[in-house]
Amino acid sequence: MVSVPRLVVAAPASGSGKTTVATGLMAAFAERGLAVSPHKVGPDYIDPGYHALATGRPGRNLDAYMCGPELIAPLFAHGASGCDLAVVEGVMGLYDGASGQGELASTAQVSKLLRAPVVLVVDASSQSRSVAALVHGFASWDPEVRIGGVILNKVASDRHEALLREALDESGLPVLGVLRRAPQVATPSRHLGLVPVAERQADALDAVRAMGDRVREGCDLDALMALARSAPELSGEAWQPERHPRPENRPVVAVAGGAAFTFAYAEHAELLTAAGAEVAVFDPLHDEKLPPGTAGLVIGGGFPEVYAPELSANEPLRGAVTALALSGAPVAAECAGLLYLARELDGRPMCGVLDASARMSERLTLGYRQAVAVSDSVLAVAGTRLRGHEFHRTVLEPGAGATPAWGLHQPERRVEGFVQRGVHASYLHTHWAAAPGVARRFVEQCGG
Repeated sequence: MVSVPRLVVAAPASGSGKTTVATGLMAAFAERGLAVSPHKVGPDYIDPGYHALATGRPGRNLDAYMCGPELIAPLFAHGASGCDLAVVEGVMGLYDGASGQGELASTAQVSKLLRAPVVLVVDASSQSRSVAALVHGFASWDPEVRIGGVILNKVASDRHEALLREALDESGLPVLGVLRRAPQVATPSRHLGLVPVAERQADALDAVRAMGDRVREGCDLDALMALARSAPELSGEAWQPERHPRPENRPVVAVAGGAAFTFAYAEHAELLTAAGAEVAVFDPLHDEKLPPGTAGLVIGGGFPEVYAPELSANEPLRGAVTALALSGAPVAAECAGLLYLARELDGRPMCGVLDASARMSERLTLGYRQAVAVSDSVLAVAGTRLRGHEFHRTVLEPGAGATPAWGLHQPERRVEGFVQRGVHASYLHTHWAAAPGVARRFVEQCGG
């Protein structure tokens, strides 16, 4: 049984202040000396970076589309093990999920799977009495979703707050916090959302502290903790990466990190380690060599388009990556990693492992995907089915090699990515916890 106190922070719509409130709650409770477990609904990689900064623990994702509803509670229990409190930041509006698939992957579904009370963050900047109708609608839409209280955000004045509180007195839901407008805690955004923590460490730390200060001053932390403790026990066991006998000589799997490659799920490194690998993180912006003894390479997502000049200028590392790929060693590249392996990105030379050219585009490619492996690769055998997510503003020409990585079946049918020698490169982000054999197969290909 899992009995960690927990809250889900949700909102009627994006832009209401979920990240500010969720991160602020994490920071405020951590400052009290509590071990706080941070979680994010959906495939987002950036918010968990701020969560980790607030709590000192890895930010973890809970994605019912990519991992399946049955893994949500086990993954939560794995991340929250030994903690005093868990805070789960929602995605989009409370009831928004995978397009055309009902509640799947919505914050509402995750809250039900976790049996967790919901705190609704409402942008009150342009309303007064109408806030009661809005809150009533969200609280009554699905009787299985338990909204335990409201935090009012962007409140203009004492008079505005009084009007809002008077209206909500009729709703029966307590006001657990009131936050005034505070531009000093705004975090900068660009073409794919917030700028990741790794790119602005000092400023991000200041922003997280400011969020914590706002929440501590404007919210009833004792009432929020009481609400979190009202969550009933969860049955079932925590997820654990399946451990395999360690080889005598553990293969080194190099994993790209640093400011250019910030998109990674914490479970991937855990799965690689459990499969027998020694995970070594390196920074393609600054390191001129791969980690000593590298037998396999994982290059995840991020923003290589922002750092194309620096990545291109690091010729020694580009040469080392190319040599490793040409040797037939396992290389797994997702999205940013795919671009880094291309011949060029926005006219700047990259590794040249793939005979393809990448460029920035005005068009955003975004959404969940159903995928099937087209051929055998270092990650999967042909016919393996996975669910993934695309999120980029770049275009790769051609978009698939002679042997594609995936056949995609949603929203349209197409092939995508490259499989050549030991390389598997694709735009598709996947969550390996849904298919733990991926990590095991990759490590086995490294000679472990």
